[in-house]
Amino acid sequence: MGTDTGWSRAAGESSGRWRTILDRAAGRARVPGAEADQAPPATPATANPPAPPYQQAYPAGQYPAAGGYPGSPAPAVGAGQYGPGQSPAAYPAPYQQSGLPQRSGSAAPLGIVPAPGSPAERAVAILRRNLDTPRVIAFANPKGGVHKTTATVLAAAAIGGARGRGVVAWDDNELRGTLGLRAGSARHARTIRHLVSELAEVELNTGPALAARIDDFLRHASDGTYDVLAGEEDPRFAWRLDPPTVRRVLDLLTRTHEVICVDTGNNVESGNWRTIMEAADQLVITTVPREDSAFSADWMMDVLTEAGRDELVANAVTIISMTTPRPGPMQDDLIRHFRSRNRAVCVVPYDPVLEQGGWIDHTALAPATREAWLLAAAVILE
Repeated sequence: MGTDTGWSRAAGESSGRWRTILDRAAGRARVPGAEADQAPPATPATANPPAPPYQQAYPAGQYPAAGGYPGSPAPAVGAGQYGPGQSPAAYPAPYQQSGLPQRSGSAAPLGIVPAPGSPAERAVAILRRNLDTPRVIAFANPKGGVHKTTATVLAAAAIGGARGRGVVAWDDNELRGTLGLRAGSARHARTIRHLVSELAEVELNTGPALAARIDDFLRHASDGTYDVLAGEEDPRFAWRLDPPTVRRVLDLLTRTHEVICVDTGNNVESGNWRTIMEAADQLVITTVPREDSAFSADWMMDVLTEAGRDELVANAVTIISMTTPRPGPMQDDLIRHFRSRNRAVCVVPYDPVLEQGGWIDHTALAPATREAWLLAAAVILE
């Protein structure tokens, strides 16, 4: 897809929506004509009491249904699901699509033991549903430092911990992504470069042989809940990730895994970024409560809309990662704004462990942080 069809910066800058965000956050008067971009009125506090930051997208006792909005009833029990009070152990593990070794689904994804009937238990039920086709989930925001890699790692860990296998996190950052380091997997040093160099030979395999061959290039998370296709640290390799190559890699991953979580880069003009967005089934927008981060995410949505991916934007899930222990003045404004454009908004709390920038050990996170990411992962996969 060329830049003349909406991938260019000019296409994204035509919207004044970002100005409305900044005006609201700064307490300034709204610019003329901005009323069209306002979010719907907030629900009165008496009808929906304030919840802790990590529950604002799904108040206690409630869980998003297909629409992903607060106050929706819990999902109906069906194939691959279980209801309040029912044990996940009574339900079969998700189907085996490939010959990768079957790992048992954890009874406590992200170290959480769900209480019967709790939002966490319903979240695990959603994560364990059988999938009719593999899902490609793109984590995106052109700005750096907005927790894209953190979200990719913790979402993959939550989904993989619940499902037991079939989840891979791919670092598709064109310039030295860090997912391979932060996932805590040191099984070997192979990256996407090594897979691409042997791509033609790998594609000759099928079934269990293909799964075993792909596994030669994958690192495993420290607790075995998901696999990692690490990015290449040499920036000179970036030109080799052209659209045809990215599509071939995605084809292999969807033949061996059920859920592909892609940590995207920061250049919306790059061929690999555009190709991932064209193939994505679900968009996850990551941001922090800062003006520049929100503007970047909003501009990216405009770019995608101009490129014809308006349904992807409307069905997107925005994750707002707190960078301080207490909510800032922009948080409520950003929640309202992104809810007006996306299917759901999840707010995850500040955790000093995540601010260190090293290996993400979910067992070291606060219980509230782990539960927030579990619930967010369920909203994403829903």
